[in-house]
Amino acid sequence: MSSRIYKNLIGGQWAPARSGKTFRNINPANHNDIVGEFALSAAEDVDDAVRAAEKAYATWRLTPAPKRAEILYRTGEILLKRKEEYARAMTREMGKVLSETRGDVQEAIDTAFYMAGEGRRLFGQTTPSELQSKFAMSVRMPIGVAGMICPWNFPMAIPSWKLFPALVCGNTCVIKPAEDTPLSTIHLVEALIEAGLPPGVVNIVTGFGPEAGAPIIEHPGTRIISFTGSSEVGRIVGQAAAGLFKPCSLEMGGKNAMIVLADANLDLALDGALWGAFGTTGQRCTATSRIIVEHSVAEEFTARLVARANALRVGDGLDESIQMGPQINQQQIETSEKYCKVALEEGAQILCGGKRLTGGAYDKGAFFAPTVVAGVKPGMRIAQEEVFGPVVSILGCSGYEEAIRIANGISYGLSTALYSRNVNYAFQAMRDLEAGITYINAPTIGAEVHLPFGGVKKTGNGHREGGTGALDFYSSWKACYVDFSDKLQRAQIDNAE
Repeated sequence: MSSRIYKNLIGGQWAPARSGKTFRNINPANHNDIVGEFALSAAEDVDDAVRAAEKAYATWRLTPAPKRAEILYRTGEILLKRKEEYARAMTREMGKVLSETRGDVQEAIDTAFYMAGEGRRLFGQTTPSELQSKFAMSVRMPIGVAGMICPWNFPMAIPSWKLFPALVCGNTCVIKPAEDTPLSTIHLVEALIEAGLPPGVVNIVTGFGPEAGAPIIEHPGTRIISFTGSSEVGRIVGQAAAGLFKPCSLEMGGKNAMIVLADANLDLALDGALWGAFGTTGQRCTATSRIIVEHSVAEEFTARLVARANALRVGDGLDESIQMGPQINQQQIETSEKYCKVALEEGAQILCGGKRLTGGAYDKGAFFAPTVVAGVKPGMRIAQEEVFGPVVSILGCSGYEEAIRIANGISYGLSTALYSRNVNYAFQAMRDLEAGITYINAPTIGAEVHLPFGGVKKTGNGHREGGTGALDFYSSWKACYVDFSDKLQRAQIDNAE
């Protein structure tokens, strides 16, 4: 049976790639299941999309922000009705279990409702002028066509983080979903269209990074770029955007630490470690990749974590009894295998997992066993480099101060967690941990849409997604002065005395 063919969205019309070529979207839990075929786009398709977005911008920017917001609110209502349908489709294309894909759709719903509220709150400032009979204020202005490049691990939530604030600010968009998960972005934009989004305001080009992503960055019509992905690719994106004087938001990798002190509630910490390390099969930029445990409780904590990891049910995420799904593709399996091999070569011990799962239904997909690595030292590659798989390292520490030094001793800075009953340590950790996010007595995953999301060091370049930080990125400040004195007044000169 032939699979369904999905097209690009250009100027409100669904169109094939100009080349006529397509690529397949394959279920990572069952490689015999073809989710669909998608347009294999190139620079000429991006050019069509950007031109359509430029044309739509002329009228969209003049649409009152509350009216733009009403479309987002209706989109949230549509997504709510289709939550189960879209979650099941996402599990097929991405692999994570149904409870998580339902959460992914819910995050898009939450973002829609949150940003809809911002349509009546795009506040600027009014401030006294230094001169008489003169009024001063600042207002947010749209920027133009926003180019967006998305990852595969949150294929509806992350596009919503980018699209919804950009739209409420008055921008138009060209978005390229990850080649592994294009269907969820199409579903999201279909909901926007049904909610009343005018043609050309959002355009979709599907395909691969070099052929379809790079032209979005390089096109003279895109005015602002948002990228989520690896730090290696993000460096290339950021350099290209900087050379073209385009504002660029980079949300990239992490090597996130969870600290467990001796006074922690170990049962709670174990629950957090299991969810943080193996939720989404460890394929989150916020995944718990390192657990720094005080020596006096390390043996007990590690033994109990290994037992819990070994008991996880791994399989097809469409089965409600499954707790962890597959990795996204063969390349990610090979990365997990590589880092397990490196860990052994460096002197660490693999206490469970460390290999691909085979036999039966596992042979149809890309499954990797939940893996716990012990005997890890802070300078080892397994403790420094992002794996992006279900692999967590255990490191020992003598107490709070050493734990903070280990946690900060990496080139990333996205998410961190501290488990302790000591309120002083809790507030010190919020101050001392070098990260964009810090949790107390909660795992490193679980960000909420109304707070800023992003990190420091190699994780990001200072911009934030979520909350008002997203509005700051997708709008430009304009200062406005109204002089009603009916005479020339010179700031800094006529008021000098």
